[in-house]
Amino acid sequence: MSKTYYDPADLRKFGKISDWNEELGTKFFDYYNSVFKEGALSEREKSLIALAVAHTIQCPYCIDAYTGDGLQRGITKEEMMEALHVSGAIRGGASLVHGVQMMNKVNKLEG
Repeated sequence: MSKTYYDPADLRKFGKISDWNEELGTKFFDYYNSVFKEGALSEREKSLIALAVAHTIQCPYCIDAYTGDGLQRGITKEEMMEALHVSGAIRGGASLVHGVQMMNKVNKLEG
């Protein structure tokens, strides 16, 4: 089995992030936990959003966490894949829209 930079076992250590600064760690986890509580969006919807964002920011720990969380909340693999495609479309569109910057620069340099 090949070793990767991201060790899935490290996800279980996330709670230890407070060890070196308990005050800020506590504030973060209080905020984090309150964000995912039921509100205008259901906990299920928030989990699906989190999974899509996890792919967009390319966080393997988040992908693992919210894939498992989503399955526990009844999110189907089809819903997960559709959310992934939404994130891919947004990420791709964001790359392309930055092309306007390039076009502006070329036009300016060419005078």
